[in-house]
Amino acid sequence: MITSTIYETERLLLRPSTEEDADMILELFNSPKWKRYVGERKVNTLEDAAKYIRERMMPQLHRLGFSNNTVIRKSDGAKLGCCGLYDREGLDGVDIGYGFLPQYEGHGYAFEAACRVKQLGIEDFGIKEILGITAQENLASQKILLKLGLREEGLISLPGETKKLLLYRWKLSG
Repeated sequence: MITSTIYETERLLLRPSTEEDADMILELFNSPKWKRYVGERKVNTLEDAAKYIRERMMPQLHRLGFSNNTVIRKSDGAKLGCCGLYDREGLDGVDIGYGFLPQYEGHGYAFEAACRVKQLGIEDFGIKEILGITAQENLASQKILLKLGLREEGLISLPGETKKLLLYRWKLSG
């Protein structure tokens, strides 16, 4: 199952990430906040970024129909970062995640994109529960998860990681 649909918000376009987004992924994965809060992904060249997209993002898109989306500003076509739903090892459910290049932080893009992604998960993919994980010191991400309606549940560790992360959860009522 694969989708090539482009989704819109008032200011943004969201489309499944492809190898043509390797330059943005390389910059994002090597930004100071990404490394601090998300961790080292060993993406040091354009080829590494293209391989990461090919081997880590595309298989989930083909399997589930959703994955990482590149977030593009409508007004000028700038690639701002990414936002998506992830079937992440170590989590019992689908995780919503986002990351933006430093120059695009603080403009509400992460919340705007995440709202649309959450809506897609519920309406287009029938997801009834959405998880969120974030570093304990990442207050900005915690605020977004709370604003999205997720509630903090406690600490977890993902496989192969020593750092404990905050776990958030949202459930469809009814």
